[in-house]
Amino acid sequence: MYTWFQQHLRAFSRALKRLLASPLNTLLSMLVIGIAITLPAAGYAIIDNVQALGKGHSGAQQISIFMELDASSAAVAEVRRRLKTRTPGQWRFVPRDEAFERLKNTEGMAEIISSLPRNPLPDAFILEPEDKSPDALEALRAETSSWPGIAHTQLDSAWIKRFDAFLQLGRQAVHLLALVFAVGLIAVTFNTIRLQVFAQAEEIEVARLIGATDAFIRRPFYYFGLLQGVLGGVAAVFLLFFGLTAIRPAVTQLTALYGSGFVLHPPGIADCLALIAAGGALGWVGAQLSVSLALRQQKATQR
Repeated sequence: MYTWFQQHLRAFSRALKRLLASPLNTLLSMLVIGIAITLPAAGYAIIDNVQALGKGHSGAQQISIFMELDASSAAVAEVRRRLKTRTPGQWRFVPRDEAFERLKNTEGMAEIISSLPRNPLPDAFILEPEDKSPDALEALRAETSSWPGIAHTQLDSAWIKRFDAFLQLGRQAVHLLALVFAVGLIAVTFNTIRLQVFAQAEEIEVARLIGATDAFIRRPFYYFGLLQGVLGGVAAVFLLFFGLTAIRPAVTQLTALYGSGFVLHPPGIADCLALIAAGGALGWVGAQLSVSLALRQQKATQR
């Protein structure tokens, strides 16, 4: 076990020395890999933030239940009872007098409201269910509309479905983008390792003559690809944070115009570690493919 650990430590050390021996090439590779990872990662981050914005939008989560104008207190009590016992989620009761006062205090509505002979607003319940999927919301709206004393239930289900479809399309586009850039990242690592293998062809041949196994020869190149990918992942994290920080003031200003307190949030620690791990994994895969093909070609040439 100790010998195995020493072999891997030496291979890791050799790979690190190769990276440090050409700092400019290492920096350029970091940027290329970092950009390749940043683009799909930024797409995921934006979609997550947009989804959070949609969940925080009251119109996308609430069902407004309006009682009949002449509904009795018993009918209101019955709706209360059903909401408590049959509907998971939060709800609140808005008396018609309270709604009338709010409308009266709305800018530009005071004169119009004062000219009305009586309060035209009904009692209402604002329901925020736990299950906010479009189908569940529509089913709940249909159920509550059939309750006695209910005049109308309001839900912009079409908007919710369009919003959900937009998010699904965005996720699929980001998945495709991530796949394309993952292949590109593997190709970058593949080409870099391949050039190194051919540049060290004589050194590899000497190592074989003194009894080095293929596993011993491949190991430093594997770690080189891994380190290159990890550094690219670190660069992607910094680029992603820089990009989101740069556009955050503009996004906050835009959402404030619509009365929202939305703030663009950067990815969490787990997401950052996932980016770095993804970079390292793709670098390792590219190194494996490259070394296997290059060594196979060298053996074929020597025969």
